[in-house]
Amino acid sequence: MTAFLTIIIVLFIAVAIWQMVKIFDLAQVATSNDQVATDKDNRINGYLMMGFLIFIYVITILSFWYLGDLPLMSNSASAHGPGVDNLMIISMVIIFIVQTVTQFLLHYFAYKYKGEKGRKALFYADNNTLEAIWTFIPVVVLAGLVIYGLYTWTSIMNVDESDDPIIVELYAQQFNWKARYAGDDNTLGMANVRLIDIDRANILGLDESDPYADDDVITTELHLPVGKPVLFKMRSQDVLHSAYMPHFRAQMNCVPGMITQFGFTPTITTVDMRQNPDIVEKVANINALRADRKDEIEDKGQELLYEFDYLLLCNKICGKSHYNMQMKIIVETQEEYDAWIKEQKIFKNSLTN
Repeated sequence: MTAFLTIIIVLFIAVAIWQMVKIFDLAQVATSNDQVATDKDNRINGYLMMGFLIFIYVITILSFWYLGDLPLMSNSASAHGPGVDNLMIISMVIIFIVQTVTQFLLHYFAYKYKGEKGRKALFYADNNTLEAIWTFIPVVVLAGLVIYGLYTWTSIMNVDESDDPIIVELYAQQFNWKARYAGDDNTLGMANVRLIDIDRANILGLDESDPYADDDVITTELHLPVGKPVLFKMRSQDVLHSAYMPHFRAQMNCVPGMITQFGFTPTITTVDMRQNPDIVEKVANINALRADRKDEIEDKGQELLYEFDYLLLCNKICGKSHYNMQMKIIVETQEEYDAWIKEQKIFKNSLTN
């Protein structure tokens, strides 16, 4: 595969150099009529435009045929997920229709009105009707998408405090995540990076004098009860990170020096999502690929078989290990979540003298 890609790159470079040489030649002062396009040249370019149009449509059809199932679009696991997916589908359908029509007109007109000796171009110096049409239609379509998008965004971001959401802090640092649960009082204690004290195991800089911090729970794995609203408060210790949870259609920047937030309600447990046909097929394909690299994987001390888990990823290029900055998310029943949280050590009891 590497050799094939290298050949393709070299070929593209050669084509680029060839085109640059042609452009350089055309830029020189003409000494003969050889550089003037003939009717034959125009016909060839017209046919090439139609050929390229066919190529675009064939590639599009093949892409839909082999890649058009878009499995991620059917795997949203949050209450607001279907709304985000619906907005994406509507946008893509509109873009596809516009692209199909405009590409056809562009290539067809280039073929139909190719240059010929004796033909004079007919053009409008000014046409208010046409300008109104191609201004009004995009304005209406884009306004509809923007308004729908704002409505969707507002419905996601306006977390109803009356639903008593679980308060969880996502703490980002190069190159890992920490989760801090608010404890029984459901109120996070005050924190500041200047209060970090590794010797006392105060790794997130919690204010030890704040009573709300006493029952906070710090973990390296994110557990969420299904059907329960969760409000995430996000901090960054060093650089700009982005908390991205693809299956929950959730993403928010983690900015040093400020707190950002995002909320959602998980709707599908990890166990149930593992039974999703798309996920089953994906896991089978991954394990088939891993089987071909069995020796390499085992030499690295990694598990040979892959098992699906929700993940919290960093979606900002935050440094050399950005690709590996992730944390497992487990969505479970309320009973399983309650049992897990009771096993965790609260902040007050985790401090060392």
